[in-house]
Amino acid sequence: MARATSAAAPPAAPADFRLEPGDPRHVAVIMDGNGRWARARGRARVWGHRAGARTVRAITTECARLGLPELTLYAFSSENWRRPRREVGLLMRLLLRHAVGERRTIMDNGVRLRTLGDLEALPVAVRREVERTVELSASNRGTVLRLALNYGGRAEIAAAARRIAERAVAGELAPAQVDEGAVAAHLHDPSMSDPDLVIRTAGEMRLSNFLLWQASYAEFWVTPVEWPDFRETHLHEAIREFRRRVRRYGGVVESQGPGG
Repeated sequence: MARATSAAAPPAAPADFRLEPGDPRHVAVIMDGNGRWARARGRARVWGHRAGARTVRAITTECARLGLPELTLYAFSSENWRRPRREVGLLMRLLLRHAVGERRTIMDNGVRLRTLGDLEALPVAVRREVERTVELSASNRGTVLRLALNYGGRAEIAAAARRIAERAVAGELAPAQVDEGAVAAHLHDPSMSDPDLVIRTAGEMRLSNFLLWQASYAEFWVTPVEWPDFRETHLHEAIREFRRRVRRYGGVVESQGPGG
């Protein structure tokens, strides 16, 4: 169950925070509120997306400093194509600019960039530069940053089912072999671990078609803070809350006291 937090940043300074044993190893973020943040300031929605891109840089850098193994960001959903054509075009240009402009940040922090989603639908120039950054960072050994681009959780599961069916028709896979492991092996990135913690900004209480398979046992943390205002201290607050959760995975944890 998600828990909303106050908009005020917690007091701890970023440099004072460290990951502890048992902390999440994979954090996924639904970056919401860019447009609302801009409109509240009398600006066009794209202004909020530009501010949100700066937050991506800050949070990625902090995750690299912490040594977080995996960070997945919901950057552009398959449903986002329904937005006004001008906004989509501006988003694509922004993505192109940052695919090139953030290479120094990625390389300096040892980040490995990967993607989730159907990149074939992206403009050729965008896809080329994103794939180039993925290639350049492939030998890095730090945080794996996955950008979900033209991504939808239902489409991912449907594509996995389609590939399994094709293998079954070809005689490569028997129906009895189709279990959870087989489905996971046919998702966009089989090397990706399930997220331990899913963060959503701007107060919305829904998954929005994000990592429907992988997030089945993730802990959720929701904050009213819109993505452009999300800071390292909010990330730390989410991890501290994670430490207070008891993860049962459908089982029972022995009570620590009356009513536990």
